[in-house]
Amino acid sequence: MQENINAFLRVLDAKDNSTGGGTASSVAGAMAAGLTAMVARLSMDKKDLAPTQTYQTIATEAEALSAELFTGGREDAAAFDLVTMAYKMPKDTAETKTARSQAIQKAMQHAAEIPLSNAGRCKRVLELCRHLEKSFNTNAASDLECGMYLATAGLKGCAANVRINLPYIKDEPTRKDIEERLESIIG
Repeated sequence: MQENINAFLRVLDAKDNSTGGGTASSVAGAMAAGLTAMVARLSMDKKDLAPTQTYQTIATEAEALSAELFTGGREDAAAFDLVTMAYKMPKDTAETKTARSQAIQKAMQHAAEIPLSNAGRCKRVLELCRHLEKSFNTNAASDLECGMYLATAGLKGCAANVRINLPYIKDEPTRKDIEERLESIIG
């Protein structure tokens, strides 16, 4: 948990250039999922609403997504750190150039895969919000609305972070695969 909090704090530190939009987007998704779970819990056992089990199922899934997205923020920061380390590798000889190039490619692919996974999670949070929107405790309407905004921001931000890394992935089948998976998420 502390590592996740540290990654979040790095986003807030204007002097830290190593953690940015991918982590922020994932954390936005985590907050959205937390709000979604809260709205679901507040809708349990209310007259004229869906059965409690419906809300319990949503709350349980949203809570898991919140934890996954919070961890995803730390993973995004760590992926960027790997890219930075790969670019700092020596390139004095043919062997070191090859090793550096391979490390960069591996790190860039990882740096695209992490926000791709987080984008999928944010999309699922948005789906849960839309499901709740049909029947929920309207005293929590602003919370649900904020959750939808945060999930949308998380989804769009994660997608942007996938896209920014794609041109650096030289293996065309890998790049195309990531592009296609991203398109299936953002549709």
